[in-house]
Amino acid sequence: MQITTEKAHELVQKYLKDKNNQIHSRESEVVLRALSRELKEDEEMWGLAGLLHDLDWEQTSENWNQHGIKTMDILKNEDCEISKEVAHAISAHNEKHTEIVRESKLDYALAAGESVTGLIYAYALMRPEKLEGMKASSLNKKFKDKKFAANVSRDLISDIEKIGLEKSKFFEISIKAMQSITSEIGL
Repeated sequence: MQITTEKAHELVQKYLKDKNNQIHSRESEVVLRALSRELKEDEEMWGLAGLLHDLDWEQTSENWNQHGIKTMDILKNEDCEISKEVAHAISAHNEKHTEIVRESKLDYALAAGESVTGLIYAYALMRPEKLEGMKASSLNKKFKDKKFAANVSRDLISDIEKIGLEKSKFFEISIKAMQSITSEIGL
């Protein structure tokens, strides 16, 4: 059966026991939904890609060449189907290890969107007002500081420009998306 957003949320709870991983999946979902609206793409499809992209993380964190690919096995075992586009984007978000090349708007948006959540989250943690009042220009300054949130891939975030979206606009969209769920993510 074609997976629903409700079922995807259930699977995130089932397969991602670490609360931080659950939060990251939710952040990625809202960022991808916001990007889909901006780019006039399928919001449900993009939201599912964001929500499910790390479903296998706790099973593959020691075997990165399977990260993104193992999710397809999980979904099959759960009798859940996703579109080919979503399956490709999930596998390609870890292109460096899976060697599945990013090609589509969704592929680039997922890799950039899930990466930017880490940058935003790290910046929010150091601000007294957390996400409230965060500006894209301030986030861009943190982006340029390679020592800040050093594990966040600047290259993947910059790849958002390959689908015709300026980085400053991307930051603005992503911040607003995460602000919409501040109570859920503790910021």
